[in-house]
Amino acid sequence: MIITTNQLFEQAYGKYAIGAYNINNAEQTMGLFRGCLDSKAPFIIQISKGARNYTNKLMLESMIRAADQIFPDAVFAVHLDHGDEAACYDCIKSGFYSSVMIDASHEDFEGNIATTKRVVDAAHAKGISVEAELGQLGGVEEDIQVSEDKAHLTDPIQAAEFIERTGCDSLACAIGTSHGAFKFAGSQGLHFEVVEAIQKLKPGYPLVMHGSSSVPQDEVERINAAGGALKGAKGVDANQYLPAAKLGVCKINIDTDGRLVWTRVHREFFRDKPEVFDFRPIGIVFMDEYAKFIASRNVLLGSAGHLDEVRASIK
Repeated sequence: MIITTNQLFEQAYGKYAIGAYNINNAEQTMGLFRGCLDSKAPFIIQISKGARNYTNKLMLESMIRAADQIFPDAVFAVHLDHGDEAACYDCIKSGFYSSVMIDASHEDFEGNIATTKRVVDAAHAKGISVEAELGQLGGVEEDIQVSEDKAHLTDPIQAAEFIERTGCDSLACAIGTSHGAFKFAGSQGLHFEVVEAIQKLKPGYPLVMHGSSSVPQDEVERINAAGGALKGAKGVDANQYLPAAKLGVCKINIDTDGRLVWTRVHREFFRDKPEVFDFRPIGIVFMDEYAKFIASRNVLLGSAGHLDEVRASIK
């Protein structure tokens, strides 16, 4: 069942975070739905601008519609991740998306406000909510690349003004995470003081954490043992997910970790079975492994076990 992102946030706020997971193909889609049902968790399925170019937006949307029929007990929202203005308008026009993200964080403050406000006006006219971003995360994700010297934390006072002037429904704030598999060089943690300061100025407002994959070290080690070269990969401490949720972070994006699961499964499979050329057996392995991974993340986010109450809240 597809519901609005705001409906999920209303249920989650201050209690747990909704996992937002990107999909690019059928195997990811099947594993995601299975994992969320196994853990009885509501979720957000994300389609990025890169994914829409990779597979074609109609293929991705059709896979989600099919999964909705295959797994009728699932409750989820559909979200455009890191969209530019043109992609946002296209998704708004389609009528399929629960919410869109306009990422104009590369613009200056006034430019970000102007772009975001245009998207908000168009989306709200169709009953679609909007996520915006203020502050810049470092790292690389698809066509987004921000050097560490350009990355900067969100200013809470600016965040409050940004929310008021744009009318955006949620805000992705930069609190020390970054995109990709190489998030931290040392022992840095998340800047929860930024979240707390924003909440004091805008109590009850849903915040979003991007670049929040934990980059499990066991996955990295297994990838490297099977021929990979991910030296120094390090992510967010997954034990910080729930504390962030308690402070009002309602949505936590996890993408890189899913790619690591895919890489580990494929590297090990072809290392151990070099004679195999049928892609279906490895696809089955990946779907099972990805479902287990998703279920484990929903437990850490605190969203596991909340599916029935979310469904009951829908009118």
